[in-house]
Amino acid sequence: MTTTPDRRWLALSFVSVAQLMLVFDMMTMNISLPSVQAALGFSDADRQWVISAFVLTSGGLLLLGGRLADHLGLTRAYLLGLGGFAVGSIASSLAPNLAALAAARVVQGASEALLAPAVLSLISVTFTAPRERGKAFALFGAIVGGGGAVGLVLGGVLTGELGWQVTRLVNLPIALLAAAGAWYLRGATRPGATRRGRLDVAGALLGTTGLAALVAGCNGAAGEGWGSGRVIGLLAAGVALLAAFAVWEARIARPLLPPRILADRNRLGCYLAMAAATAGISGVYLFLSYYLQVALGYSAGTAGLALLPMSAAVVLGSQLIAGQLLHRVAPRALIVPGLLVAAAGMSLLTALTPTSAYLTGVLPGQVVLGLGLGAVYTAAMSTATVSLARADAGVGAAVVHVMQGVGRALGIAVLNTVAAAAATASHSSAHPGATGRDIAGLVYGNTVAAGWAVGIFTAAAVGTALLINAKAPNRPATETTPVGARR
Repeated sequence: MTTTPDRRWLALSFVSVAQLMLVFDMMTMNISLPSVQAALGFSDADRQWVISAFVLTSGGLLLLGGRLADHLGLTRAYLLGLGGFAVGSIASSLAPNLAALAAARVVQGASEALLAPAVLSLISVTFTAPRERGKAFALFGAIVGGGGAVGLVLGGVLTGELGWQVTRLVNLPIALLAAAGAWYLRGATRPGATRRGRLDVAGALLGTTGLAALVAGCNGAAGEGWGSGRVIGLLAAGVALLAAFAVWEARIARPLLPPRILADRNRLGCYLAMAAATAGISGVYLFLSYYLQVALGYSAGTAGLALLPMSAAVVLGSQLIAGQLLHRVAPRALIVPGLLVAAAGMSLLTALTPTSAYLTGVLPGQVVLGLGLGAVYTAAMSTATVSLARADAGVGAAVVHVMQGVGRALGIAVLNTVAAAAATASHSSAHPGATGRDIAGLVYGNTVAAGWAVGIFTAAAVGTALLINAKAPNRPATETTPVGARR
C-alpha cells in the first residue's frame, strides 16, 4: 500500500514514540537505581545486573529479533514488541527482590530485541532521499533524546514522591500511544524474504551465551579481580562462543547475520562508533546518578533535573549539527569529531571531587559530551542503514542495536568494575580494616572510570577515521520509498 508524505511523517512520529519508551525506561531506571538498591538491599557490585539483565538479553537476541521482524512483517513485530515490553514493565514494578527484578528486565530486554529493529527498519525503508533521510533521523534522534530528558526528570520526581515502582508503570500509556500508530504502518506488514527459510536459532544461542559469558566475567572481576580463575574462564568462554558464532554464520545457508551485512567498511565503522558512544554515555549516566545523590546529597528529582542538560545537548547535537550537515558532508566529518568532542567532555568529568560545584564541575562536561554524541548517533544510524536491501532491513537495523546493546552491557560492566575496584582500593588505603561506603572513594572510582571512557571514545575516533570513507550523500530529487514498498 502506497502512503502519502503526510502518512510517512505520522508513521515516523509513532515509531519514534516507541523508541522513546525504550530510552525513557533506561533513563528512569538509571535515576531510580539508588532507591531500588536501598529498597531491595543488593550490593554495589550487583547493582549492574538491574541494567545488564536487560541489555544482555536484548543484545543477545537482537539479531534473532531483526530476522523475526523480516520474517513476520515489521508492523506485527512492532506490536508484539510493544506488548511484551508493557508486560515486563508491570512485572518489574511488582518485583520483591533483585532476582525477580532481573527476571522482569529479561522480559523487557527480549521484547526490545523485537521492537527496536522494527522501529529503525521502518524509518530506513521509508526515507531514502538524502535530505529527507537526514531530517527523519534528526527528528527521530530529537524525539528519543527528549524522551531521555523527560525520563530523567519524571523518573526522579516519581521516585522521590511516589516510589521507584511507579516509574516502571509509566511505560504503559506510552506503549498504548505507540501501538495506535499501527494504523499508519499498514503498508509495512509485508513479510520479508526470510519467511520461507528457517530462523537461525543456533546462531542466536551462540551469540547470546557468548555475550552473557563476557558480561558475567566482567561483573565477577568487581569482587574477585581480573586474575581470578573463574573470571578468566568466563571471558575465555565468551570469546570462544562468539568465535564459534562467527564460524557458524559463515557456513550456513541462511545465517542470522549474513556476512554481507559486515562486508561494508563504512557500516563497520558506524557500528564501532555506536558501541563506543553507548558504552560511554551508559556509564556516565549511572555514575552521575550516584554522584549527585550520594556525594552532593541531591534528591532523586533534583538529580534528574541536574542530568537534563546532557539529554538536551544530545538533542541539539542531533538537530543543529547532524541534522543540518548529514546530507552535505561525508559521515566521517561528523562521526570522528563527534567522538573527540565527547572525549573532551568526559575528560572534564575526571576532575570531579566530593566537593565539586555542579555548575563548574558537572554541567560543562555534560553539555560537551552530549553535543558530541548527538552528532555521532544521528550520522552513524543513518549511514549504517542507508544501503541495506529490503530483505535485510530488519537484521541490518538489529545490528545497529546490537552494537548499542554490546556497548551498553560491556561498558557498564567494565566501567562499573573499574569504578568499584578503584573505590575499594581507595577506601582500604584511607581506612585500613574498615568496611562500608566511603564517599571520597566512590567519587574517585567514578573519575577513574571516566578516564577509561575517554580512552574508549578516543580509540573509537581513530578506528572510525580509518574505516569510514563514504563520500557526502548525493542530493537527488525528493524521490522516496514509502513504507512497505518494494525496492
